[in-house]
Amino acid sequence: MNSALAQSIADLSSRWHNRFSHWRKSSKSGHLRRGVLGEKLACRYLKRNGYKILFCNFRGRSGGEIDVVCRDNDTLVFVEVKTRGREDFGRPFEAVDREKRKRISRGALAWLRMLDNPDILFRFDVVEVIIADGGKARVELIKNAFPLSKPYLY
Repeated sequence: MNSALAQSIADLSSRWHNRFSHWRKSSKSGHLRRGVLGEKLACRYLKRNGYKILFCNFRGRSGGEIDVVCRDNDTLVFVEVKTRGREDFGRPFEAVDREKRKRISRGALAWLRMLDNPDILFRFDVVEVIIADGGKARVELIKNAFPLSKPYLY
């Protein structure tokens, strides 16, 4: 291959990579940063309201996931945190669809299996975090946001 042609292809590849990968990385990292900040704000809110945080970002073997596992008095609480910049497309809670609830349920069942104690009270809460452009955040807790959809055995 001609060295001038190889250099031209390398230059084009480099320009394409710089132009598009930067956009993709920056938008994704901003989204992830907002999510991490939302989880921190949610944990702070839960602690201030008497919850004891047990674990963050639990992943079960069966593919289940829980953002925050905590205790509210004698009740084990599995919390999904939804963070948004604004509510133009509805409340963050509305993003917890059937598939997401199934994933959260699988994570909760994996956690319960680890405890070897099926006689424990538990529930599913959702914490909505709206972070406005000015940086001011609004946090809202929705207790008993949804039930365990099927009578699972653990």
